[in-house]
Amino acid sequence: MAAELRVAMLGASGRMGRSIIPLIAGDEAGLRLSGALVARDDSAVGQDAGAFAGTAPLALAITADPRHALADADVAIDFTVADASLRNAATCRELGVPMVIGTTGHSAAQLAELTEIARGLAIVLAPNMSLGVNVLLKLAELAARALQPEQYDAEIFEAHHRNKVDAPSGTALALGRAAAAGRGVELDAVADYARHGTTGVRESGRIGFSVVRGGDIVGDHRLIFAGPGETVELVHHAQDRLGFARGALVAARWVVGRPPGLYSMADVLGL
Repeated sequence: MAAELRVAMLGASGRMGRSIIPLIAGDEAGLRLSGALVARDDSAVGQDAGAFAGTAPLALAITADPRHALADADVAIDFTVADASLRNAATCRELGVPMVIGTTGHSAAQLAELTEIARGLAIVLAPNMSLGVNVLLKLAELAARALQPEQYDAEIFEAHHRNKVDAPSGTALALGRAAAAGRGVELDAVADYARHGTTGVRESGRIGFSVVRGGDIVGDHRLIFAGPGETVELVHHAQDRLGFARGALVAARWVVGRPPGLYSMADVLGL
């Protein structure tokens, strides 16, 4: 049997934390929850991590102290907010604990800071841990390379629950970057994030985004290539968060023992 892998869950009280902890608790392949971290003002502090996540008690109290949460960890999974993920990454580098970061909404400056931290720490950073979504990203790049902008307009649609704070979603932006890469351009040079009023004729080569926030939508993403006489669509629909959670655990197993660097789920999946 493989050696036990001790996992610290950073963001234990969030939607993803409450999806990942039961998978760790029920895992028979050597995973064990070794720490559970939340913000200092979170009402979950002091509660049993398993019971809070809706599974059997684990005799492990949720803490607001990052060093305590990471003390016995072989790997950390971070689903927090952008600022907190940077602080957690810096602590993980100090302690030598490799990371999987599924947190989204990082600014360019924050991404640069994570890149610098990754010079001394193995980090898997992905806006979406779903295995299906990451296959979709590869397909998006291939499709964009074949369906050139002179004839095919690229549009990205995404929908999430009403409590999601960043828009477009990290996955939508990743789809945009994949499509832009397929066409040999940078997304920032061709993205249209908003349209209002008299916008004029659509400019060839632009990649448009549209966003829905409402209810409890887990996550829908659609990349559309609209060309002469046909439309090509690449779609991912998440029925629940278990796909993201399983992908995060695949990444956690993969990143342990890797040399320092900033990795993606494409690296994890060999894409």
